[in-house]
Amino acid sequence: MEACCCSSSSVPSASILATGAGLRRRFSPAAVAAAAAGAGGGRAVAAARLIRGSSAALLAAPRRGPLVVRAVFERFTERAVKAVVFSQREARGMGDETVAPHHLLLGLVAEDRSPLGFLASGVRVERAREACRAAVGKEGLAQAPVGLATDVPFSGASKRVFEAAVEFSRNMGCNFISPEHIALGLFNLNDPTTNSVLKSLGVDSSQLAKQALTRVQGELAKDGREPVGLSSFKVREKFTPGGVGKTAIAEGLALKIANGDVPVFLVGKRILSLDVALLMAGAKERGELEARVTSLIREVRKSDPKLPFLVFNLQRAPKFHAGDVILFIDEVHTLIGSGIAGRGSKGAGLDIANLLKPALARGELQCIASTTLDEHRLHFDKDKALARRFQPVLVNEPSQEDAVKILLGLREKYEAYHKCKYTLESINAAVYLSARYIADRHLPDKAIDLIDEAGSRARMESFKRKKEEQCSILSKSPDEYWQEIRAVQNMHEVALTNKVKYSLNENDQEDAVDVEVLGEDKTSPASMLSTSTDKPSLVGSEEIARVTSLWSGIPVQQLTADERKLLVGLDDELRKRVIGQDDAVLAISKAVKRSRVGLNDPDRPIATLIFCGPTGVGKTELTKALAASYFGSVGHSLLESATVRLDMSEYMERHAVSKLIGSPPGYMGFGEGGTLTEAVRRKPFTVVLLDEIEKAHPDIFNILLQVFEDGHLTDSQGRRVSFKNTLIVMTSNVGSTSISNGRKSIGFQTQTDTEEKSYGAMKSLVMEELKAFFRPELLNRIDEVVVFRPLEKTQMLAILNIMLQEVKGRILALGIGLEVSDSMKDLISQHGYDKSYGARPLRRAVTQLVEDVISEAILSGQFKPGDTIMMDTDATGKPCLSRLNDQTVQLSDPTPTL
Repeated sequence: MEACCCSSSSVPSASILATGAGLRRRFSPAAVAAAAAGAGGGRAVAAARLIRGSSAALLAAPRRGPLVVRAVFERFTERAVKAVVFSQREARGMGDETVAPHHLLLGLVAEDRSPLGFLASGVRVERAREACRAAVGKEGLAQAPVGLATDVPFSGASKRVFEAAVEFSRNMGCNFISPEHIALGLFNLNDPTTNSVLKSLGVDSSQLAKQALTRVQGELAKDGREPVGLSSFKVREKFTPGGVGKTAIAEGLALKIANGDVPVFLVGKRILSLDVALLMAGAKERGELEARVTSLIREVRKSDPKLPFLVFNLQRAPKFHAGDVILFIDEVHTLIGSGIAGRGSKGAGLDIANLLKPALARGELQCIASTTLDEHRLHFDKDKALARRFQPVLVNEPSQEDAVKILLGLREKYEAYHKCKYTLESINAAVYLSARYIADRHLPDKAIDLIDEAGSRARMESFKRKKEEQCSILSKSPDEYWQEIRAVQNMHEVALTNKVKYSLNENDQEDAVDVEVLGEDKTSPASMLSTSTDKPSLVGSEEIARVTSLWSGIPVQQLTADERKLLVGLDDELRKRVIGQDDAVLAISKAVKRSRVGLNDPDRPIATLIFCGPTGVGKTELTKALAASYFGSVGHSLLESATVRLDMSEYMERHAVSKLIGSPPGYMGFGEGGTLTEAVRRKPFTVVLLDEIEKAHPDIFNILLQVFEDGHLTDSQGRRVSFKNTLIVMTSNVGSTSISNGRKSIGFQTQTDTEEKSYGAMKSLVMEELKAFFRPELLNRIDEVVVFRPLEKTQMLAILNIMLQEVKGRILALGIGLEVSDSMKDLISQHGYDKSYGARPLRRAVTQLVEDVISEAILSGQFKPGDTIMMDTDATGKPCLSRLNDQTVQLSDPTPTL
């Protein structure tokens, strides 16, 4: 039984019992680890004494209070403490005042009681002691007695050895520090005396370090544990969507290897990226590419008997060897089929991927490959032999919280590049807005691109402001320059007067500097240019929102005065085009306002509405008016591109579902995308108009259920298309019969019932008919059912004025004006009014009575550019045309005569 007693001048003494000679054990804070002083100082007193006695005598030993030691030495094992104690004894025996690294070497040799000697090198302590004395020139000194208590501090070099040992232990995933860790730190120090001793003993420090690493791995295996971090590094393949950080993970691993923050089996490794294009470049002759790949494999798998060490001193570059190379292949799917030497695509198959298979199978090639899910499915699933040689690792898209941390780490880099400052709000906005409005890309790539472009735009705007300031300074009048000169002269006179009036002492020197600074004109041209140049631009959340809007076409920035005015007056703007449908206008404008303010559900479309009513009352026209007045103006697009209109009469067959989401594999048109999904994917901020929805096949409704509830749809290629920023409007003629019958039965023209009661009863009849036609799960996902009112004759007159304005605009493009009398309008209304068909007969009447008559007159030469046509009725009630000579049209551009 062994007992080891340690005390220190800086901590209370303690007596600790350790049973089992040679047994490695982790010590408590009251352990003999107090024998060694940590990095930072402290003198240690250590003495070892063998005590033999009974168990009763050991139990009778007096108890001491807990010993407070440094956290580093709490992790020292019993063997490590013995090695430290032995090194202090060796230093005292050689007459040295401090424990140097070569004393630590002697302590490690003395502690290793293996029959094979120190780290299986055959070196014994007596031989090592003689070599050490010869190296330092102290061969005649006697050794101190074994039981003598010594007081020898540690030198700075020895403390660095302990620091390196702690780093090795942490990087290997150990929660203890053994003599092997101290040995690794000692060999890494590259002490001249220690190297001289090892050289005289005929041993190689590389072999000793390799044996030390083997022992540490054996200790970990005995405990049933593996190093933390990369627990089982082997050939890996990372496949995941683009932009989530596959390449960055490989770069991060290389950085960890360079910093030493890796397990033991990665110590000294280096990661090299394979450039496939450069490997194939210039390979003209057959066999030249194969020779290059074979040479590459031979160089990578070549091993060196010397183990490279991790160097903690950054000024010393580590020496790498070919056997320590880890090959990183980005976009590994490009290897499959690259450089193929067979006939056609199914020839001999001597491509790069097949050349790498034998080395991968034997484990001679350490490789990290990255690819996307789509490319992995397209290439690797077909080549099972290549796929089984890789261990797939799925890299998930980081969460928004993790993406914010990533952007905070990159913020300083982009600030230095763009000469700007990113606020914390801009970082959060980049992650949130990109996650919500940019659905076809992944975090953190899309958020990084947002701050990158926002910084670039901020720098460009700063440059424009600088140029404007320079131009404004150069454009000043001479009087303004003379005023600035006089102001500067007056300030100098005030400063000189203060200097003469007041005496300055040493404490007033700073004030004197301030007085002199007063003489500098802050508004002078030089100061203005310097401040504008040195001051970095500030990128906030509004700049990020502006870039997001440019990318997606979705207005996400703060409401401007013009847009606020547009939203407030949206009801009136829609009523100008859609007559007599105030309920429908109110429902659709509320949905748009709710979405723009940000109060709608972010996981659903802006609104899902169904417009019911008889034909020709303005259901489709209201959707077009909304697209033109708001979606088109905010999204800076035309009416046609602001609306996705699908005539559902084209989807009456069951197989027409594939037209919406794309044809399945094996069918004609696969890969071209669907009509609906492609249109929304390219323009996510739009109005989706499903015209005459009741004519579609019932299977179409099953597709729409997912869109209405979850706000997304997956096409035939597996791409997820977001409908969260679309306004979906369905028009239907279901209930038109009930509306027509309701007008007669309920009595819209009577004086007893009010208009609202009549409309409510009519809406109830329409809802009953809708429930009979559509399934409940579809109706339950619709936000609001809007029933359009039938058009009255007075409303037809207002609609006629809108149609005539459109005709005037087309005729005005020819350089001819048009005026229509009231009698002519009455004639058109009389021919075009039909309660059952709405406003469409009115449009036909305008075509026949106005457009056809004017076309004949222009072709016959009665009117030429510059004339104004007056359209009226004659005595028989037929249309007639006349020229208004006193009213002419001023043309801005010459118009060719017909």
